[in-house]
Amino acid sequence: MRFTEALKRDFLIGDGANGTCLAERGFHRQPYDLANLQAPDLVREVHLEYFDAGADFVETNTFQANRIRLVDLTVDVRELNLAGARLAREAAGDRLVLGAIGPCGKPMEPIGHITEAEVGEAVREQAQALADGGVDGFILETYTDICELKVAVEAVQQVSSLPIIVSKAYIEDGEMLAEGLPVRCTKAMGELGVAAVGANCIVGPQRMLDLVRQIAESTELPIIAFPTPGLPQLVKGQIVYDTSPEYFAKAASRLVEEGAKIVGGCCGTTPAHIRALRRVLESGRIKPKPRTTVAAVTKERAPLATTEPSELAQKLGRKFVVAVEMDVPRGLNLNRLLAGARSLKISGADVINISDGARARLRMNPAAVSQIIQSQVGIEVTMHFSCRDRNLLAIQSDLLGWHALGLRNILAVTGDPANIGDYPSATSVFDIDSIGLCRILNRFNEGIDLAGYSVGVKCGFTIACAFNPRSLDPVLELDRLKRKVDAGASVVYTQPVFDDESADIAAKACDELGVPCLVGLLPLRSGRHTEFMHNEVPGIRIPEWLRQRMADAENDVDAVEIGLEEAQRLAVHIKSVAKGIYLMPPFGSHAIAERVMAAL
Repeated sequence: MRFTEALKRDFLIGDGANGTCLAERGFHRQPYDLANLQAPDLVREVHLEYFDAGADFVETNTFQANRIRLVDLTVDVRELNLAGARLAREAAGDRLVLGAIGPCGKPMEPIGHITEAEVGEAVREQAQALADGGVDGFILETYTDICELKVAVEAVQQVSSLPIIVSKAYIEDGEMLAEGLPVRCTKAMGELGVAAVGANCIVGPQRMLDLVRQIAESTELPIIAFPTPGLPQLVKGQIVYDTSPEYFAKAASRLVEEGAKIVGGCCGTTPAHIRALRRVLESGRIKPKPRTTVAAVTKERAPLATTEPSELAQKLGRKFVVAVEMDVPRGLNLNRLLAGARSLKISGADVINISDGARARLRMNPAAVSQIIQSQVGIEVTMHFSCRDRNLLAIQSDLLGWHALGLRNILAVTGDPANIGDYPSATSVFDIDSIGLCRILNRFNEGIDLAGYSVGVKCGFTIACAFNPRSLDPVLELDRLKRKVDAGASVVYTQPVFDDESADIAAKACDELGVPCLVGLLPLRSGRHTEFMHNEVPGIRIPEWLRQRMADAENDVDAVEIGLEEAQRLAVHIKSVAKGIYLMPPFGSHAIAERVMAAL
């Protein structure tokens, strides 16, 4: 094949960034792949400029052109990729074209919602269109998830026999290199039969040197290295790079000396950078070092220290656990909350639950509230963590910080969308849901983050998840519970139940999965409160007989006592079937919670 033959040369020079050049020419719509249909002359012009600058091949302008990334746009994915391939082919003539395929843009299961099947289908569709458009091979680049990259390689191989080169994005640091992550990735890709392997994006040419050195020591495959020009800056809302082409060329040429055969540029590089690189590589001054090691040797991680489990984790299964949720007030005054937590501790509560902006209401950050309770009251907290407000980077960053502060019990919840709360115009993130969050927490407990980098210690998170035994779709709810447990959840908190049967359903489901269950219980306080909970709060179902009994109360005082009586009776039943109880007293009333606890 043409590209396989080209790999026998001393080196191959690729192109630089398509988006940078398209933006300079006035095409600012995202993703830049749309230019294939909306500004084809610009795309062809960019390809020609890279060839004129000395590139041996160009990549199609299709990095983001998959159905998962484009789901919100009315665009024909096949036509977009066909156009991208044909434009590059027209510019190339008898020169080489690689079909560019990037990651799907969303986390794959078990972290996110996207399944392996969906990723595979999207890649097959894209690869088939690129092949039909006349590419000479494929470049799968800027992947961070090795599992997704593996799925993508196999999907391309299912529709085409053209050569595939793969490139992972690494955050270069000493710890990552010391653990041999590039070696492990290279070995995994080599076993799939790819034509070349390497790194691109995120880091500049100097910081990519050690990556290339380590990869070169572990494989006979040709190595690809496509660095950025350096570190980006944000200027007037735009990401810009100010590294000169001359510096880039000199620094990138050292990648060839260290073993890279396929070199080019990633985000921020232009035809000027490629032209300068061609001059340096053709100067005759570059002498590649001989490749001496051909066997991939995976470096083993040193054993990591293990964090002591939380008190809650140690109590589960040994005693009946009492958890009480307290309402976080608006503003900064936590005096009432702290007083309630102290009283609950004295009365025998094991853990306080603090929600994370439930119903998208503005409240103090739950980590701050939880840390204050733990430090000032001396009782552990289970902190709810919503996926609504943070992207994948912030989620992991926050979790590591909270672990360092001693917050170890995390209840993973997807969270309510921002548009139902105090600020309906706020943006919801939802990079992942509660299942993905359980997986992240479990990875930290293994001592690594999502990208496979060590966090220095095996964390000690107690991973809790939610379950609604009276869901309108019980099959789906049970499936999600199983997936949460498979992802690492070790304890279950249920939605409030209001009858023995619901408590039994919850306890049985958790027993079958081998995880302890804290059954939720919410004492009712009036007929209006009862009807509101039953009719207006999603996931809550109150039996008709109980709604009628609350409605028949002569006054609010009697209604509170009826609600307490029923809660106390149900609490005793919960103790007979479950490993714990999760009290949610109205208005965060510690006094009501304590009266229910007294019945136990």
